[in-house]
Amino acid sequence: MSELKGPLASTGYWLKVAALAYLRELDAALRPFGLTNAQFAVLAGASWLAKDGTPPAQQQVADFAGSDRMMTSKLLQGLEKRKLVKRVASTADARVRRIELTPAGRALVTSSTAAAREVDRRLFRADMTLRDLLMTRVKEIATGS
Repeated sequence: MSELKGPLASTGYWLKVAALAYLRELDAALRPFGLTNAQFAVLAGASWLAKDGTPPAQQQVADFAGSDRMMTSKLLQGLEKRKLVKRVASTADARVRRIELTPAGRALVTSSTAAAREVDRRLFRADMTLRDLLMTRVKEIATGS
C-alpha cells in the first residue's frame, strides 16, 4: 500500500469510503424493518439510554445519535406516528420531553439491532483486534481526546 499516491494514500479517504459502504449495507439490512439508519440510530439510542430504567430526554437521544435537535425531533415524530415511541413531558421540567419506547418499539429495536450486528459481523469479520483498535481511535478523533 505504500505505493499509493494522492487521495488513495489518505487514511481519511478510505475511512470515508468504508463509512459509506457500511451505511449502504446498514440501510439495506434495516429496510425490511421499515427503518432508515437515522431512525434506527434514534430508536436504538433511546433504548440504550433507557437501560437504567429512566427514559432519556430528547436532547440526550439527539446527542447520542449524533443528530441535531430538529432532525431528532422529526425522526421521533415519525416514530411516534408509527407508535414505536412516546414523547412525554418531564415532571421536573415541562420543556423537556422524555422518550419512552412502546412494546412495539422495543420489539423493533431487538430485531433491527440483530440485523445491524450481522452487518458488523459480515463487514468486520472476526478480527476483534482490528475492530477494537479502529473503534478506540475513531472515538478519540470524534471526542477530541
